[in-house]
Amino acid sequence: MQYKRKIIASLLIGSGIISAPLVASANDSTELEELRALVQELDQKVRVLARQNEVNAEDAAALKKETPVVSASERGFGIKSADGKNELRLRGAIQVDGRYYPGGDAIASGNTDANAVHATDGFNLKQFRPILQGTLWGKYDFLLTPDFGSGKVIIKDAYIDAKFNNWFQVKVGKQKSPFGIERLQGDADVRFTERSLTQNLAPDRDIGIQIHGALADGLVDYSAGVFNGVIDGSSSDSFTTSDTDNNKNKDFAARIFATPFKNDPGFLQGLGFGLAATFGTVTGAGNNGTTTLTSNESNLPSFKSGLGQQKFFGYRTTTTTAIANTAAFADGDRTRWSPQFYYYNGPFGLLGEYVHVDQDVTLYKSSVRYHDKIGSDAWEITAAWLLTGEDEGYGQPNVKNPFDPEKGTGWGAWELVARYSELNIDDSAFALRGGAAKVNFADPQKSANSAQSWAVGVNWYLNRNLKLALGYERTSFDGGWAPTTVGSTVLDRPSENAITTRLQIGF
Repeated sequence: MQYKRKIIASLLIGSGIISAPLVASANDSTELEELRALVQELDQKVRVLARQNEVNAEDAAALKKETPVVSASERGFGIKSADGKNELRLRGAIQVDGRYYPGGDAIASGNTDANAVHATDGFNLKQFRPILQGTLWGKYDFLLTPDFGSGKVIIKDAYIDAKFNNWFQVKVGKQKSPFGIERLQGDADVRFTERSLTQNLAPDRDIGIQIHGALADGLVDYSAGVFNGVIDGSSSDSFTTSDTDNNKNKDFAARIFATPFKNDPGFLQGLGFGLAATFGTVTGAGNNGTTTLTSNESNLPSFKSGLGQQKFFGYRTTTTTAIANTAAFADGDRTRWSPQFYYYNGPFGLLGEYVHVDQDVTLYKSSVRYHDKIGSDAWEITAAWLLTGEDEGYGQPNVKNPFDPEKGTGWGAWELVARYSELNIDDSAFALRGGAAKVNFADPQKSANSAQSWAVGVNWYLNRNLKLALGYERTSFDGGWAPTTVGSTVLDRPSENAITTRLQIGF
């Protein structure tokens, strides 16, 4: 107590409240009592102030627990509850493409020599997507992605993903089908402006439910689900602006992908490989050849080139001169399977897959039914090298030195890419049936039976949000061309050269 009084007296003297002589002269009892009373009063005030600070700190802590966290950065804009269990984020993506066909030999979709129209150069707003995503109760994720690009409005993604734990999660809604490794890659992460020829066979977005998760301490990812079922290479909205199920049956899809060395330093750390498959029974609109079938009525696909995006194969959809009253349609089982892999090591990356599809197809001529199983397969391999030393990966690179023209520092990340892909259609699609009836499912004078393409490109990532891309692809075809000057002879469709550019911003 004596020590405490000395400290308070020293503070009083130091602050000028009392003087040293006053203390020295406080020898008689009256002055000593007055000084003692003053010290006690000040001591009480100090206690009150200390308690008030404690109360203020408690109030601030309580307020902090209830105050949402607002964020704005190059990763997007968001608001999150103080406990982190509820979050809403606003993101976006814009892609503006340019497409040029040098040489003038590229033929527009579906054309033959008799009415050939060359593909047109031009610009395209490929994507304009405001993206809304978030989390509720710390485990229920949701994603809504409308797209206003390419002159139409569609919903690309709309799903809820319940993440009960790492190994058991349930996703319901419109989502990417768990199948192709290149299809599952983010739309902003693919190394070329368009995906390879394999994507003509791999399903895109579909509506359904899947369970998925990670096993073996995150070394194995699995997915399995039931979906409406979409045409090869397509989404549920591919032919209309509404998401409709044009088939009464459902598709079953499953995928397993392993990265067994990702926790082990070494040259195999970036290796991943897996297998995916789908199975379903598909029935199109059989019409006995009396009317024209569209693709979403027949439930049969058509195939396009990669960067050029020009149709080079399609099944018969209407009456022709040589083969009257015929239109092919899906009529039975459809099976897909795909082994796939990627490998990343420092600035080098490699991605590849093989896709095979078997589809039961039917057509009628004069009420006679012709049926067969048509097989198609495709494969691709894509290589990438980051010249500026960043690490390659399945997503976009983490740019070490963002481009800053004002400061004159940084050149972003520069990437060289190369790709080879090919697609082959079963010869049975073109084989004549019915003797003199001359029936086949695809017209060899209009549809090529295979395509091979190689592509090269360069990507400039100015920062994590902005990307410029330049690519060139040459695609060669087998069959699919019948110049009128040589009658019914089938020749090879002219090779297609395509140069594409892209300005992309995403956050």
